[in-house]
Amino acid sequence: MSSREYDLLVVGGGLAGLTAANRAAQLGLTVAVLEKGADDRYLCNTRYTGGTVHICLTDIMSGEAAHVESIERLCDDARPDLVRAVARNAERAVRWLQGEGSKFIKASASPHHRWVLAPPGRTRPGLDWEGRAGDVLLRRLGDNLTERGGALFRGARARDLIVADGRCVGIAADIAGEPQSYSSSAVVLADGGYQAAPDLLKAHISSAPERLHQRNAGTGTGDGLRMAQDAGAASVGLNRFYGHLISLDALTNDNLWPYPYFDSLIGTAILVDGEGDRIDDEGLGGVHAANAVAGLADPQSAFVVFDQDIWEGAGKGGLISVNPHLIREGGTLHRADSVAELAVLIGAKRLGQTIERYNQAVESGAIEALSPPRTTLKGMPEPIRTAPYYAAPVCAGITYTMGGIAIDGDARVLRADDSPIEGLYAAGTTTGGLEGGSASGYVGGLSQSVITGLLAAEHVAGKASGN
Repeated sequence: MSSREYDLLVVGGGLAGLTAANRAAQLGLTVAVLEKGADDRYLCNTRYTGGTVHICLTDIMSGEAAHVESIERLCDDARPDLVRAVARNAERAVRWLQGEGSKFIKASASPHHRWVLAPPGRTRPGLDWEGRAGDVLLRRLGDNLTERGGALFRGARARDLIVADGRCVGIAADIAGEPQSYSSSAVVLADGGYQAAPDLLKAHISSAPERLHQRNAGTGTGDGLRMAQDAGAASVGLNRFYGHLISLDALTNDNLWPYPYFDSLIGTAILVDGEGDRIDDEGLGGVHAANAVAGLADPQSAFVVFDQDIWEGAGKGGLISVNPHLIREGGTLHRADSVAELAVLIGAKRLGQTIERYNQAVESGAIEALSPPRTTLKGMPEPIRTAPYYAAPVCAGITYTMGGIAIDGDARVLRADDSPIEGLYAAGTTTGGLEGGSASGYVGGLSQSVITGLLAAEHVAGKASGN
């Protein structure tokens, strides 16, 4: 076993990790990134991103006050100092990326599409990442780090944090199967969530994690979270994830993930289980609906149900719409001329009763009396009365877990008593305390990663300089 010394070690070569590493190198620190992927274009969620940089699906340039309001409205248990830090640094995150050489385009008239990394992901179904937004961004940040004298070790899997007298002072890792130890003044954990860790998913997200769709790069196995917990760190919000409802056929048809997804439809339609009972407040949107489906005893037993008017209206919403792409790419869509016929077709014996109660509530303006209640945060309900009627079998596509390591507004890792573990930081989607809550509030993985990466690096540099 050999040992090397750095001012800062970063675990994970995704957006959060490379942001932290580059910012630290800008500030004069010696930096190394440990990335477990061995390939030159190692896979991670950033590699797959379409490149939309936003805060709570609003324009990231909306200003601090607007961002605080948006986050607090959607994420009811977000940590106040972390909310303020994200809101205060949102615009700076974009400007920093521009300074690193990133280009942006306006992808649509929607506020959250005003800042999209160029070249953006193509507006078509299926996975399409090579030479696009996230792939270009990671290559650029990797090159920048090398030019600044930083090191990016591929095929390097961190195993344990080295802690002495309550302070994190390094990492033990395996590089190509050989043990290595690295000493440092500080460590940033930035290896993403635990979405690809079946044991953690079963403990916190779903009793049947094998029946979820891994709508991600498959590399987020919770290493950083486990190491932090072993070092005494607290964790928060582990029961929520960011993801979408996608066609059940995506499990066997790669043209149906990561797009299209059902967010536009779910805001006006209903989500039912195999018996035909509603299982969620559809007004909370697609991310909340995906969490609801993941929580079923059988996460592959759910359907989105709607009529012809909804199919021709909300069904065509979004850049990559369910209508017509679901059918065009081979996804199942059950169709019937009556609700009774549809119920028989999908085996949902209580579907007729559910739709009738739902229609009465919508038409009488009493949707809050439904069970589950129906709100309008992410969409206005429409009655289901125009034949033909449709049911699309769906599954929960999990992209990244929202909860994780507890951090403060400086990205310092915290113990259960809220005291920081000296020398230990976390950034990006390995952290908790921002997204999630009762509404599964989504802030934005890219913006969160850049901002917390910057905060971590700057606090480390400040400590090193005595500020």
